Amino acid sequence: MKKLRMLCPLLGFALTPAPAAAHLVSSGLGPAYDGIIHVALTPAEILAVAVLALFAGRRGPADARLVLFVLPAAWLAAAMIGAAPAAKLQGLLASLSLLLVGGLLAADAVVPRAITAGMAILVGVLHGWADGASMVGASRPAMLLGAATAIFSLIALLASFSVSLRRPWVLVAIRVAGSWTAAFGILLIGWSLRALH
Repeated sequence: MKKLRMLCPLLGFALTPAPAAAHLVSSGLGPAYDGIIHVALTPAEILAVAVLALFAGRRGPADARLVLFVLPAAWLAAAMIGAAPAAKLQGLLASLSLLLVGGLLAADAVVPRAITAGMAILVGVLHGWADGASMVGASRPAMLLGAATAIFSLIALLASFSVSLRRPWVLVAIRVAGSWTAAFGILLIGWSLRALH
């Protein structure tokens, strides 16, 4: 009986429902930090940005600087519009971005700077659309600015890391990360197409 009395508060706590909110991140630190956390908790977005930053770094400092400024600007512009496509289509588009940037990094493709800029715009628009639609309320501008700052910082760190790489085994490891990202993109494309049926 004594054990039952001890378990009653625990059972009551476990059965008490907590409020649920989809795609809303509230850290309690303010809207700018909520935007940063939103980016950090979106795996497809953070992976696409990270792989594109590594690819741009492999192309040299000029491409890295280009992506550093173009991707956050494209993301912010699309997020301000915030017209997210249908959820099923959104998953397919995010999957395609992973396949493209992962494939470029895996191939260690030497492409014109315009292609690198185009990929930065594509990734920024595809992911920014969906994020902008999910960030609502009076604190939306601060959340968007926080998320754009997180993307800028991630690109700066990874692109500068990638520019400095010289050891062959590290370069191979970076390309393998690109191939795994492309494979993940293919897997997600299949999953998204299955959901469309």
